[in-house]
Amino acid sequence: MKVGYLGPPGTFSEEAVGRCDVLAGAERRPYPTFGDAYEAALRGEVDVALLPVENSIEGSIGATLDLMVHRPGLRIRRELVLPVEQHLLARPNTRVEEVRRVLSHPQALGQCTGYLRRRFPGVPTEPTLSTADAARRAAEEPATAAIAGRGAAERYGLAVLEASIQDSAENFTRFLLLGREDERPSGRDRTSIAFTLDRDRPGGLYEVIAEFATRRVNLSRIESRPTKTAVGHYVFFLDFEGHRADLECADALAGVRHRVHMLLVLGSYPRA
Repeated sequence: MKVGYLGPPGTFSEEAVGRCDVLAGAERRPYPTFGDAYEAALRGEVDVALLPVENSIEGSIGATLDLMVHRPGLRIRRELVLPVEQHLLARPNTRVEEVRRVLSHPQALGQCTGYLRRRFPGVPTEPTLSTADAARRAAEEPATAAIAGRGAAERYGLAVLEASIQDSAENFTRFLLLGREDERPSGRDRTSIAFTLDRDRPGGLYEVIAEFATRRVNLSRIESRPTKTAVGHYVFFLDFEGHRADLECADALAGVRHRVHMLLVLGSYPRA
C-alpha cells in the first residue's frame, strides 16, 4: 500500500502514518500540501491519503473539509487521534532572546497564539507549508525558530529551546485516512456526511437532525463551511455513531435525502 501525507518527513502527519494500524509496512510518500496528497489518491498515484481534519485548540481544518466536498471521490476508511506537543526549535546554541522570526504551519502557529504573544511580542511569525518545512528552514537560517515536534528537531538537527508551548496541554489532532472505499461494519463505527439545504425552506436543518433523533442515532459533530459560491450559502458536515449499512442509520440517511439539496456520504469507519 502507498500512503500520501503532508511532508516533508518529520511532520505530525508522518507520525500519524506510523500510528495507523492499517498502514503498517506502507510505502510513505510525502507531498507539499494537503491538496497534493488528496489529488494523488484521487489519481491512483497512492492508495490512500492521511490528512488532518480537526484540532482540539484550533478547530476544523477547512482545507481538508473543502477537498472532500469540492473534489469528491474518496471515502473515509479510518480516523486517528494524535496527541500533539509543539516545541520551539532552533539551531544548537541559539538563545531564546536571539530569535528574530518564528516559522510554522498556520495550524501550529494558531495552537501557540497565547505563547507567542507572551514570549515574543513584536517578533514576526511566518506561515510555512508544514511544521517540518519550518524546521528545515530554521536549520538553515540564523536567528530563526520553528514550532514543530521532536521528530522534526531530530531530523533537522535542531535544539529544543522551549518544550510543550501549545496553549493547552490537551492538544489533539484528528486525522482521516481517505481511500476509494470505506469500511464494512465493525460494530463500533462512525459515519460522516456533508449536505446542503434549500435556503427557501425554513426548518431544514431541524428536519435533518430529527431524522436521526427519531431513530435514536447519536450525533457526535455538526458544523458548517461556506460553499464558496455565495455569501450565506453553507455546506453542513455531520458525524453520527453507526455504519451507513446499519438499519437505523440507513433509514435516517434515506429520510435525509428527501430533505436536502445535496448529500455526500463521506464514509463509514471504525471509531478511534
